[in-house]
Amino acid sequence: MTPRPVRLRVEARGAVQGVGFRPFVHRLAAELGLSGWVRNSAAGAEMEVEGPRESVDRFLVRLRTDKPVHAAYHGMEHAILEPAGLAGFRILESEPAGPAAGVVLPDIATCADCLREVLDPADRRHRYPFTNCTNCGPRYSIQEGLPWDRPQTTMRGFALCPLCRAEYDDPADRRFHAQPIACPACGPRLEHREGALRATGDDALRAAAARIAAGGILALKGLGGFQLICDARDPRAVARLRERKGREEKPFAVMTATLESARALCRTTPAEEALLDSPESPIVLLRRRGEGVCAGVAPGTPLLGVLLPTTPLHHLLLRDLGFPVVATSGNLSEEPICTGNEEAFDRLGGVADGFLAHDRPIARHVDDSVVRVIAGRATLLRRARGYAPMPILVGEPLEPVIAAGGQGKNTVGIATSGGVVLSQHIGDLDTVAARETLARTADSLGRLFGFLPRKAACDAHAGYASTAWAGSLGIPVVPVQHHHAHVLSCLAENDAPGPVLGVAWDGAGAGPDGTVWGGEFLRVDGNAWERVAHLRTFPLPGGDRAAREPRRAALGMAFEIFGPDLPPEVARLFSPAELATLLGMLGARVNTPRTSSAGRVFDAVAALAGLRSRAAYEGQAAMELEFAAEESETGDAWPLPLDGPILDWEPLLRALLDDLRAPLPVAVLAARFHNALVDGIAAVARRTGLQSVVLSGGCFQNGVLTGRAVGMLENEGFRVFRHQRVPPNDGGLALGQALAAGR
Repeated sequence: MTPRPVRLRVEARGAVQGVGFRPFVHRLAAELGLSGWVRNSAAGAEMEVEGPRESVDRFLVRLRTDKPVHAAYHGMEHAILEPAGLAGFRILESEPAGPAAGVVLPDIATCADCLREVLDPADRRHRYPFTNCTNCGPRYSIQEGLPWDRPQTTMRGFALCPLCRAEYDDPADRRFHAQPIACPACGPRLEHREGALRATGDDALRAAAARIAAGGILALKGLGGFQLICDARDPRAVARLRERKGREEKPFAVMTATLESARALCRTTPAEEALLDSPESPIVLLRRRGEGVCAGVAPGTPLLGVLLPTTPLHHLLLRDLGFPVVATSGNLSEEPICTGNEEAFDRLGGVADGFLAHDRPIARHVDDSVVRVIAGRATLLRRARGYAPMPILVGEPLEPVIAAGGQGKNTVGIATSGGVVLSQHIGDLDTVAARETLARTADSLGRLFGFLPRKAACDAHAGYASTAWAGSLGIPVVPVQHHHAHVLSCLAENDAPGPVLGVAWDGAGAGPDGTVWGGEFLRVDGNAWERVAHLRTFPLPGGDRAAREPRRAALGMAFEIFGPDLPPEVARLFSPAELATLLGMLGARVNTPRTSSAGRVFDAVAALAGLRSRAAYEGQAAMELEFAAEESETGDAWPLPLDGPILDWEPLLRALLDDLRAPLPVAVLAARFHNALVDGIAAVARRTGLQSVVLSGGCFQNGVLTGRAVGMLENEGFRVFRHQRVPPNDGGLALGQALAAGR
């Protein structure tokens, strides 16, 4: 007797759109002799198969074990139903009804198969810069709605030619139902502009390469926006780019053609190489060898930000050139990157000598992500292309909340049924253009996911532009203390329970006591938190201005101890007129907010050690202090005693002044300082009695501080949580805010 067939219905939630999932289901069902259908849904994908029970059971098992490489399940429900007489297997039109809960995939770097085609003179996609398949190509940067179908992307204006349509309809082809596919006959096209000159197609690509090789600056339209490109070996080209872009000293990233060429520039570890060559293809901070690029690319740092080509366009350009290039955001400093052609021609006209654009619209800006391997673990410093907007699963239901993030390194977040979705990096909100980008990005996320928030979460700092934006939405606003949000974000991405000791160290965050916090130790258990210790406070002359003048932090700390009778090591950092003005401010307590900021303590030590009294960009002084500490193997530490809840830096500062008079090498000073901070963290951890410690905040981008703190704490039996998929800096605040307000 023939066994009675059964019908299986499956609803899969997660990253199952844009990864070749439906073609995979089609092939699996055909292999097992099952009938049925599959389609995208607002929540992910749904399917039915019908056939012998044994085959249906194998289908369900292999659905999990054999899934496409980029697919990820966040939930899967199935039910056995009465057979319905299904015949054949079909991919149905998508079902958009219902609340959007699907996962939007990040853009994926060019796969090896597509690259082989692009480089093969016999292939019909030879040198076609928009080649992609189900395993790679644009996703988030072109997607305008769910589910993932071509009409919901910016590729809807490009009708498939017969050859591409045949690939799209062929279950055996890797382009089966690949939504962004195209070819030279039917897809986007390049255009190079240089003054009145125009070139299209492959001629445009060759003209762009010639402009770079001649020492020019090219504005190139990439996946998520324009980039500025020049010869990384040419000091004059790099200097012109710095002058025109308004980027004085902050390091540029460098793109190399292959992993082998990256190895020629930098020393790499297996973990770093895996990141470079990953589908996410971020900028990876590596140890430079000292050759291959000019000094102006990354002055004052032993690190070099390196990335490999992310699209066929980049692969072709780098191979045509044969040398590494600077690849930096297509904007003026402090502005959002350009995404539209006319916008770029207008805003970058004074920067670029030529433009390599194309006619595929960009749905939203997506900058390059930045990753650093710290103490053996990859840590995202900027979360954008390749990572956003993959959700962070939080393991608990949250109310629909939109989180506004902070003032610097801004991202926004939305709490959905699939977790918290963080936007791509937006940046600092100091300009009108940046604030407009915040509003557009939040609106784009809302439309993409069909999201209607009931509450808005924001930083407790009333003066932040993100806080003002949250208040403009017309829904209840939940302020979340800055450092509590830092700790919650780290707990969320590690799926870690409380209570924990949260060490939240950064430059600044509003404290409920009216001071500027930044050297905090918080006991955190869910939404309950209390401050259990902190760095001793000191006055900061000029407030926020001190972030660009480390010497001001040194003055504030010295004034706290010595009053106006300053040590000469401090006084010599200022002219007599400057010193008179600042001492007057300190004496009168005018514009001298008190702060416990660990970031400003870093600045003060860097200034006194002679490394940096003025900074060209945020964190520069602290970075140089970190790099100096790497040059010393001393285990000595300055004293940093714990006096009640106060971690007192006064003995540390006095010891520093003594060592300056010795004098000792800067590397030894920097190492003793870092070791003192680690001792201080351990001292607080021991006193609290908590067994879990969270390290969060911008200071934990520092490899020396983080590595030594993790080592000491783990050696003493503490469980240490730190950031991996979400930045420790303010780019992670929105996650913590969403968690606090959504519970």
